[in-house]
Amino acid sequence: MNDVLEFRNVVRAYVRGVPVLNGVTFSVAEGEVVGLLGRNGSGKTTLIHIAMGMLFPQGGTVRVFGLSPTERAVEVKKRIGYVAEDQVLPRTSSIAELIAFHRYLFPRWDAVLERQILDRFSLHTKSKILGLSKGQARAVALLCAVCHRPELLILDEPAAGLDPAARREFLEVAIQFLNRAGATILYSSHYMDDIERLGSRAVMLDEGKVFLDAGVDRLREEYCVVLIPARSVSDAEILTRVPGYLRARRHYGDWHTVFHGSPEAVKKLLEQSLGSNGIRCARTNLEELFVELMARNEEQETP
Repeated sequence: MNDVLEFRNVVRAYVRGVPVLNGVTFSVAEGEVVGLLGRNGSGKTTLIHIAMGMLFPQGGTVRVFGLSPTERAVEVKKRIGYVAEDQVLPRTSSIAELIAFHRYLFPRWDAVLERQILDRFSLHTKSKILGLSKGQARAVALLCAVCHRPELLILDEPAAGLDPAARREFLEVAIQFLNRAGATILYSSHYMDDIERLGSRAVMLDEGKVFLDAGVDRLREEYCVVLIPARSVSDAEILTRVPGYLRARRHYGDWHTVFHGSPEAVKKLLEQSLGSNGIRCARTNLEELFVELMARNEEQETP
C-alpha cells in the first residue's frame, strides 16, 4: 500500500531553541483514516500547515503523493481537500458564487455530490455566508473541500464549537462521502469519541514528537489504565522499569499509570514486581486513555 502523506524527522520552531515539532515521523497510507491527537500547543496545526505547504519545515522532510507540498504546491493542492476550525469564507459571497469559483478551479467537480451535501445540510445556494449559522458555514467549507473528490482530505478541528449533533453529522458526512470512495483522511480533533468512532488509527503528539501511534482497536484492547496505591510506590522511577510502562501521575495520593498490555497481564507483572495488593487494572475508552496520557502535574514522571 502506498503512502499518501509522509513526515520524516520534521522540525519546526517559532521561537529559537523551543521547537513545536522536534523530529515528528509517521506516514498515512492510501485509504487510511487517521486521527491526530495532542494537547493545545502540541503542534497538530503546525504539522497540518506543513503538509499543506503553508509552512516550511526547518528540518526533516514532508511528502504528499511523493511530492514536496512547497515545491510542487499547485500540483499537490489540486489533489487535497482541507477544512479547518479557523477557516474564513468570504462573508459577502453567496454559496452559489463559492461553488462557481471552486468548479472553475477543479474541472473534476462532482455536481451530484454537491447536491447531496446541499440537501443534507439544508443549504440554499442564494444564501450569503454572513447569514449562515456556524454549522452551516462549516458545511459549506466541507462542500468546497470534497466535491472535487480529493485523494486526501485534511481536517483540522473542523467541527470545533459545533453542538454534539451538528459535530457528528459533519464528520460522518466527511468520512462517508470520501472514505467510501477510497480517499485518505487525516483529521485533528479534541473529541476522542469522534476518533474512536470514525478513525482506524490514532497518532498522538507530545513534546514535539510522536508519543503513540496505534490502531484504534489496538488502543482499546492492548492498553490499560492502572491505579496503584501510593504506599506501594514511592517514586515513579520505579514504575519506569516495569515492561510496558508509558506514563504515570500522582492523583489524590495514588498513582494513575498507563501500560501497554492486557489488564490481567499487567496486574500480574506489577504484583510480581512491587509485591503489592490493591492494584486495579482496566481497559478504557480512547478519551480516558488520552486524559491519562496527556495529564500533567508536578509529581508526574516520564521515561
